[in-house]
Amino acid sequence: MRVLLVKTSSMGDIIHTLPALSDAGKALPSIQFDWVVEDVFADIPKWHPLVSQVVPVALRRWRREIFTKNTRAEWKQLRTQLSEQRYDLILDAQGLVKSALLTFFARGTRSGLDWNSAREKFAALAYQRTHTVNFHQHAIVRMRQLFSQALGYALPNDKPDFGINRPQFQETSLHGNYLVFLHGTTWATKLWPESYWVQLAHLAGKAGYGIKISGGSEEEMARAHRIASHTDKVEVIPQLTILEMAQLLANSQGVVAVDTGFGHLAAALNIPTISLYGPTNPILTGALGRFSQHLAANFPCAPCLSRTCSYKKPTTVAPACFETVQPNQVWAAWQKLMAVYKSEKGQFSP
Repeated sequence: MRVLLVKTSSMGDIIHTLPALSDAGKALPSIQFDWVVEDVFADIPKWHPLVSQVVPVALRRWRREIFTKNTRAEWKQLRTQLSEQRYDLILDAQGLVKSALLTFFARGTRSGLDWNSAREKFAALAYQRTHTVNFHQHAIVRMRQLFSQALGYALPNDKPDFGINRPQFQETSLHGNYLVFLHGTTWATKLWPESYWVQLAHLAGKAGYGIKISGGSEEEMARAHRIASHTDKVEVIPQLTILEMAQLLANSQGVVAVDTGFGHLAAALNIPTISLYGPTNPILTGALGRFSQHLAANFPCAPCLSRTCSYKKPTTVAPACFETVQPNQVWAAWQKLMAVYKSEKGQFSP
């Protein structure tokens, strides 16, 4: 069985979809997927053994350069590529109008979320088969339910299997007793206070850990250098590709992350991961893995799901809600998680 999967972004959403592929493979051993994904995330689907072909798109760039010759040529190439194979099913797991439109370029039965389940309701009008999935549950659960309905197998109730072989990322040059701090994210309200990262680095350094820190933009790299300026235990790594970051994470002792795509990747790789949540809700989008833990703000307006903080009363840090997620709490949680990891490490394959 050959399925075309449309799930273009974001990094966290793509990672959240991987367990559904694993479920499908266990229920339907002959199934294979081709995956339509934003080109910047094209490495991630390749890590799952059931993905035969990755079809990269550049919807974000194409919108900015809609009338250019290059964009027209790439659109034509995409339509040609998708029409070459007739699929047993075309599954839009994104639920957006833009992703639904992509399904028309391929040959096969179009399937996706129904009017009440899709993020953008009008996307449901593009599908020949629709499925009802409760939006108010974790993204991984939603994807597993969608795939089970679309492909006709019983929904498993076991823990999610991301299907990523962690040893493929082993790099001898990266071996060492280090943690990775993932401080960068897209919303200003999701940023854990810079002073807290410094305090956490001191706590980790006293325990004998080194810290590796990087960034995906000039602003994030500048923040990384400011954090590193307070202690010689922090090493700033130049900007990395997704593959390079996977290698950095996979060879680490553990990760502390804000709500960001690489935090989801760390958890999926079964690396001990502490994820910090302020304005966002870990119940719906928290990083999940065998050794992951969420620390969520205990604040009157959290989770607000807002990109801007509207809290007006004086606080010691900003965003205000992170006043309830202190560095000593994070370090205590990390130590407990690491103890669990060490006790169970011999019982599972990474």
